[in-house]
Amino acid sequence: MSNTQTHTINGQDVTVHRFNTLIVGAGAAGMRCALSLGELLAKRGAEDIPGRVAVLARGVGLGASRMSGSDKQTYYKMGTDPSFADSAEGFAATLTAAGCCHEDLALAEGIGSLRAFYDLIRVGVPFPHNAAGSFVGYKTDHDPAQRATSAGPKTSKFMSECLHRQVAAMGVPIFDHQEVAALLTEGDGDTKRIAGVAAVELTADGHRINVFLCETLVLAAGGPGELYAESVYPPGQVGLHGLALKAGLAAENLTESQFGLASTKYRWNVSGTYMQVIPRIYSTDAEGSDEREFLADVFPTMRAMATAIFLKGYQWPFDAQRMSDYQSSLVDLLVTQETSSGRRVFMDFRENPRPVGEMSAFSLNDLEPEAGGYLVATEANQATPIERLAHMNPLAIDLYTEHNIDLWAEPLEIAVCAQHNNGGFAVNRWWQSTIANTFVIGEMAGSHGVKRPGGSALNAGQVGAMRAAEYIVNARDCEANPGELAGEAQTQLGELVQKLSAWQSGTLSPRETVAQIQRRMSDSAGHIRSLSGATAALAEAMELIDRIGADGFTVESGGELLRAAQAEHMAITSAAKLKAIVALLSAGGGSRGSYVVTDDAGQAVTPPIRNPFTGQPLRFRPDNADLQRVILNIAYDAAAPDLFVCKTVPPRQLTDPAEAFEVAWRKYRNGDIYGRSASR
Repeated sequence: MSNTQTHTINGQDVTVHRFNTLIVGAGAAGMRCALSLGELLAKRGAEDIPGRVAVLARGVGLGASRMSGSDKQTYYKMGTDPSFADSAEGFAATLTAAGCCHEDLALAEGIGSLRAFYDLIRVGVPFPHNAAGSFVGYKTDHDPAQRATSAGPKTSKFMSECLHRQVAAMGVPIFDHQEVAALLTEGDGDTKRIAGVAAVELTADGHRINVFLCETLVLAAGGPGELYAESVYPPGQVGLHGLALKAGLAAENLTESQFGLASTKYRWNVSGTYMQVIPRIYSTDAEGSDEREFLADVFPTMRAMATAIFLKGYQWPFDAQRMSDYQSSLVDLLVTQETSSGRRVFMDFRENPRPVGEMSAFSLNDLEPEAGGYLVATEANQATPIERLAHMNPLAIDLYTEHNIDLWAEPLEIAVCAQHNNGGFAVNRWWQSTIANTFVIGEMAGSHGVKRPGGSALNAGQVGAMRAAEYIVNARDCEANPGELAGEAQTQLGELVQKLSAWQSGTLSPRETVAQIQRRMSDSAGHIRSLSGATAALAEAMELIDRIGADGFTVESGGELLRAAQAEHMAITSAAKLKAIVALLSAGGGSRGSYVVTDDAGQAVTPPIRNPFTGQPLRFRPDNADLQRVILNIAYDAAAPDLFVCKTVPPRQLTDPAEAFEVAWRKYRNGDIYGRSASR
């Protein structure tokens, strides 16, 4: 039977493709899964890998893996530096330290990290080693053991490109320029499954709908970075969270995101050496005039201010535990205070920080030991930040030059931006979701807890992808292709065709709808939150969902049609995140991870500063340690008042008993490790 057929649904020709396993997403995690599946199938003697596995992408050259990073984009793994002893258990303890993280996932990421790391080297990622062959490490944020390594500011780009080349060499089909508009489901409750994916593809004379039926689905579509007005994600990174939630996948830790300083003209994290060279940071009015050294209004000395700027390098994410007492995250709050009042903030690498009033002039000899010692060790004693940056990391300058920004000649505009979702969809130790035969990997998977070491997301994506592939090949029937398009899936496809047609005469603007979602999320679900603000935002988000259902969109071009499809599921994603935030804060949740919860009855930040959104003194609710011991789970329920039901679940503990080698070997041979018998 052919893998491709054509059907007519409600007057629309629909092309139907059939594969055993479909991977949605072509970034580092998606390509790793495709490569692992192909290699495992080849080892089993499979001859028709291109007929069994396919990749679906919105844009192969787009996405966070290809288009985002930082000055020294980090890959976090178990330590390989001979100066620091390490273990998988120690690695897992770091991942779970801040709470809300499953121990079995953390240990799997530790155990699998070196396997994934060395395989990336095998496929061509240029991680550096010394003359002895040692892959030495460095310290990143929330990292006690110098586990970090890097191939430069484009580490994840190198990863996805190298993996892509291997996947292409296998002949695995990659369907590009596909905008996913629906996940087609069958059954209910424990029997529910995702039967396929419906995608919209633009054509010269309009659009066509492609359906990809599958026995097994792997979701690797990244995070919903476009939910926020201030975002360092590549433009168009909308994720598929709304569609996955509506299809029945449960999510965890949707409250937990990561925010940090990033450039806005070209979206890029200004972490690492961008901060460690200690540039001047100042604000202007909207027209670029009225320069003001706003940090110096709050920091008491040049020594304290310069050291805080330096520490933003490896304490880059905004951290609710580092706001007071002139710690590094005070910088983020002061930047937000400026930008929320309509001013613009810049980093200027041509100048050292300027003193104000009685403040002493900047001196490399007048820094706290952590900052001063680092600059001495790296021989970064040059006169200006740009010279220090050129000495320490010239690739960081080249990166901006490639995007027509000359750090030698102009300042860099910055803001506090959304950077990463620590939460995502609930997965088990094989990265299988709450719907059987649907796996979630990469940033879509909710494997992180409240905090994560910088770079651990790249490792989690690789390890999760490898484990999902191993399970799919060994515990699923990879020989079978799905049946015909029929039943519930065909009905849902018909409804999609009708909806897209009706959007030709709707009333809502897709672009204005997305802008509304983004502004609401940045104001109410960013790094500064309150229960009252999130509650009001949730009501507005629910009203928007109702309006989309009742009024539809005005669509006059193919691009607007795609944006309308995105806006619809982004609205659901937004409501889910806000519902989770309201549930957590209503239960007494406080400031943790990368956000502060404001509370008029709470503690004052020291030194006193204003709440950027109200102008009142910023007071915050401290973290609630009890809530670190539970994970907030959220699931879509059309009958619920706010469309979602929240519950708390305990983090899974490690329960595997110690086993003799012979016992473990027998379970491996029999396939018992996958939870069911799997022939080998």
